[in-house]
Amino acid sequence: MQNVKAGFVGAAILLAGCSFATDALWPSLTGDKPKEEAAQPPPASPPPSPAPAESRTVAAAPAAPLGGGDLRPPPVSELPSTGTFVGQKTVQLRDELRSLQGKLQGQNDSLQQVRHETTETAQRYHGTVAAITAKLQLGTTPGNPVLVSQWNAAQSELDRMSTDIAAMNTLGNEVASNAALASYILESARAAYTLAGAIDEDHRQLAILEDETNRTIVLVDRLLAEINEDVARQTAYVGNERANLTTLSMAIKNGELFGSSLFSRAYTTRGDTPTYAASATPRSGFAGAGREPLMVIRFDQPDVRFERELYTVASETVQNRPNAQFEIVAVSPSAGQAAEVALHQSQSKRNANRVLQALLDLGLPPSRITLSSTTSAGVSGSEVHVYVR
Repeated sequence: MQNVKAGFVGAAILLAGCSFATDALWPSLTGDKPKEEAAQPPPASPPPSPAPAESRTVAAAPAAPLGGGDLRPPPVSELPSTGTFVGQKTVQLRDELRSLQGKLQGQNDSLQQVRHETTETAQRYHGTVAAITAKLQLGTTPGNPVLVSQWNAAQSELDRMSTDIAAMNTLGNEVASNAALASYILESARAAYTLAGAIDEDHRQLAILEDETNRTIVLVDRLLAEINEDVARQTAYVGNERANLTTLSMAIKNGELFGSSLFSRAYTTRGDTPTYAASATPRSGFAGAGREPLMVIRFDQPDVRFERELYTVASETVQNRPNAQFEIVAVSPSAGQAAEVALHQSQSKRNANRVLQALLDLGLPPSRITLSSTTSAGVSGSEVHVYVR
């Protein structure tokens, strides 16, 4: 009987141990914590260790956007002076860096303001040009005064863009001077390591100052690069649009739409940087040498309209042959008395000058055009031949 009781007691103890092991291996589905776990107090979390000054500075600095955006310098760390000579030198360099960053911030704000103004100017300019183009597309009278007024407004917008480019150039010079000052601060901080009488805290603060100066130099270089890119892009843009406005002026004068400037087409196709040169001087004695002229303009009427056809053949030539050179030849009759021949030559040269001016107004660079004159027995009146080579 005693053995039976002992067996029951052992079984009870074994079942209790199994239950405890089961509770420990499988979590409770009711959400209640086990008694053993609830009885234990939660482990005390260690106190947060103070972050070094470098980490605090980086965390507080806003991230500068990549690829042309609003660049803002990181703030300079606020560190106590150690009282040593090197510590005083470090405080002085930090003040200079803080002043430099203030200038850099102001220059960055100025750049964003100029960009904003340039964007608004470009929107007004393209809106005005679109209105002129739409009217010419529908058809209008030659020299429409409304279109002339709109053209003058578009010209004024381009002048504002040129003013913005000048402001960017000035801003670029100021940023370049900041780059020199930042380099001076960096070299001074590095030289301070060699000064005698410094403590470990001085060298730690110098390391922080050196890192912050390096980050500031990176932002100065990026800001200067963005300004230079903006200046180059806006300069090319304004140059192309001035050429387009010249062509648009000729279209307003004739009351019909032509298209974009030949200047833009020529250099866009070639991918070169536009260059300007003085116009070629007229020469005489030119002969076609059996070549087929690109276009023959016969001035057998008081008012010959040739601009549309000239623009069409010239634009197609520039599109197919970006390096094409144009030759304008004034052709006059060789038969007749000397006075008549001289009169025809004078008229042919005046007409050739009209064609030359038309090509210039259409945007063809002067360096791509030559002008000459000749006589021929096969013509009966004043003609102008346009050749391409």
